[in-house]
Amino acid sequence: MAVRRFVPWPHSILRSPAAPVGAVSDEIRAIWDDMVETMDAMPGYGLAAPQIGVGLRLAVVDCSDARGQAIRLANPEILHASVQPREHDEASPNLPGVSAVISRPRAVTVRFLNETGEVEERDFVNLWATSVQHQIDHLNGKMYFDHLSPLKRKMLLTKAEKLRVRG
Repeated sequence: MAVRRFVPWPHSILRSPAAPVGAVSDEIRAIWDDMVETMDAMPGYGLAAPQIGVGLRLAVVDCSDARGQAIRLANPEILHASVQPREHDEASPNLPGVSAVISRPRAVTVRFLNETGEVEERDFVNLWATSVQHQIDHLNGKMYFDHLSPLKRKMLLTKAEKLRVRG
C-alpha cells in the first residue's frame, strides 16, 4: 500500500468521466488499498480514483468515528435520493485551501460492485451520503464547486488560484 499524490486542479482527468470497471481483480483491490491509505493520510471522508490520476470508476468512503470502516465501491450509481437536503462544508485535496457549503440529498441508495466483486445496494445517510455523492461527482468529471452559482464558483476558484500562486 502507498499514499498516492493528488492531481492538481485543473488537470483534465478531473473533468473526464471515469471508465467503468469490468471486474474486481487483485489490481483493483490494490488501487483501493492505496486509495484508503491516501484518504486516511489526508485525512478525509472519501476519495475517487481520478483524484489520484486513475481514470476508473472506483471510490472509497469512510465516515466512521473510529476509521477503518472504509467501503470500497466500483461503478457506483445512485438509484434513489431523498428529497430532504443536507448541507455540508465540502473541499477537495485537488484544490487545496478552499471549501464551500454544498446542499445534497440527505440519503441515497447506491448500487455498486463491492470488494468481492458482487453487486451490492446500500443506503447511505448524512455524512456518508454526502461523501458518496461527492465521490460519484468526481467519477462523472464534476467537482463540488460545480454545485455553486457561477459567481460563487468564480470567487472560490479565484481564491484558490491566489493561494496556489502564493505557495
